[in-house]
Amino acid sequence: MYAQRVFYAKCLIWVFAFIPILRLVWLGVNDGLTANPVEFIERSTGTWALVFLLLSLSMTPIRLLTKQVWQIQLRRLLGLWMFAYACFHITTYVWLDYGFVWADIAKDIIKHPYVIVGFTAYMLTIPLALTSNSAMIKRLKSKWKTLHQAAYLISILVILHFWWLVKKDVTEPFYYAAVLCILLGIRVYYKAIASKNKL
Repeated sequence: MYAQRVFYAKCLIWVFAFIPILRLVWLGVNDGLTANPVEFIERSTGTWALVFLLLSLSMTPIRLLTKQVWQIQLRRLLGLWMFAYACFHITTYVWLDYGFVWADIAKDIIKHPYVIVGFTAYMLTIPLALTSNSAMIKRLKSKWKTLHQAAYLISILVILHFWWLVKKDVTEPFYYAAVLCILLGIRVYYKAIASKNKL
């Protein structure tokens, strides 16, 4: 029964993950990427990277709240889609925005703190993506879990990147920050209960 749930849930994730890509293609073909298409694509891919990151981080809180464990098997796929959209985001930045002119990219990274924070977050996602397969899980053992806890740090950096980027209207990054606080709060609450029960 659980295997069937996981299969259908993964199918839904694949469909859900392709919708933003198809939307960008559709808007591009129909000249609907606004007056600044590069910025539109950057914002869209960056936002979806954050969405998939938060979805992956929600699997453990859902387990704690529902006592169901099958959805944990979705975490890896959600994390990989987060990395895919992060790659789309960074590719748009270095290719469409700066045309692979590395000197200008370096100047932009140094000049804008939000770029430094975003770049740091992206670099931290690379080890997680490289160790997301079963072979690495077996090889790293307990170290794997410790390594992948960096996802919480990444989420904080991404939201900070988003917050500093928008500058004035911080409504959208605030919502994402609130979701992250709830997810962290659930974990802290249940850890506190577990610690209390051990006493």
